[in-house]
Amino acid sequence: MSALTRRTFVGGAAALLVAGLVACEANDAAPSDDAEPAAETSTVTVFAAASMEESLTKAGGLFTDEYPQYELSFNFDSSGTLKTQIEEGAECDVFISAGQKQMNQLDAEDTTGDNTDGLDLIDSASRFDILENKVALAVPEGNPKGIESFDQLAELLRAGDVFMAMGNSDVPVGQYTQAILEFYGLDEAALAAAGTITYGSNVKEVTSQVAEATVDCGVIYQTDAYSDGLEVVDEATPDMCGQVVYPSAATKNAPNPEGAAALLEFLKGADASACFEEVGFTPLA
Repeated sequence: MSALTRRTFVGGAAALLVAGLVACEANDAAPSDDAEPAAETSTVTVFAAASMEESLTKAGGLFTDEYPQYELSFNFDSSGTLKTQIEEGAECDVFISAGQKQMNQLDAEDTTGDNTDGLDLIDSASRFDILENKVALAVPEGNPKGIESFDQLAELLRAGDVFMAMGNSDVPVGQYTQAILEFYGLDEAALAAAGTITYGSNVKEVTSQVAEATVDCGVIYQTDAYSDGLEVVDEATPDMCGQVVYPSAATKNAPNPEGAAALLEFLKGADASACFEEVGFTPLA
């Protein structure tokens, strides 16, 4: 019976019927005293190297499945950009860098000399090395230049016969590439001036240039090559650029320290490690 029909009743039993129906509707609408309140969630804000986007997003989904009291907010970018944002006061609970330098620059317990500004923004007790990656030489589909190795690339760069993409000097992938150029005795500034090198602000930009074949090759991480389906023709050795180790830590002023601790502990586990291994990372925790 519609509300309009009920409103046409007048007097006696009809009035009682209307009152009963209204009371029933009110009771149906009122929340039960026994009803459970909606579960509250708190946000854990994660600043992570761009090369971790696919694998960490997947691992994060497993984390929130297991810990529904938390939700994750990700900020993926170059480690240098993320370090600067934290330094400038951006709210961040967990920082995962693609290089030790950017983490060291924020850590008061750094002993390498990287923390030249005396910053104290990392919870040093929570810090651990989470992953290892590889620096890879990737080429576009079909490898038009026929590039086969870093040794060959060095000769092509000397001759000006190749167009290579690399990361900027303030991001780890760019710093690893600079080390490779130095290993081969190549002058980066001269190569850039000659037009044989172009740059990306993070590893994703370099990867895109290779995938779109706007360059002949690019120096990226093995994991990014895997994620984008790019051909890897060579991997850099530790002698060429050192180990590519990703440190992770909670920040000193984490808005959600409990959530940060829970996430970092989860990322050490088997489920998260499997997500990282899928794309070529080597878990270290």
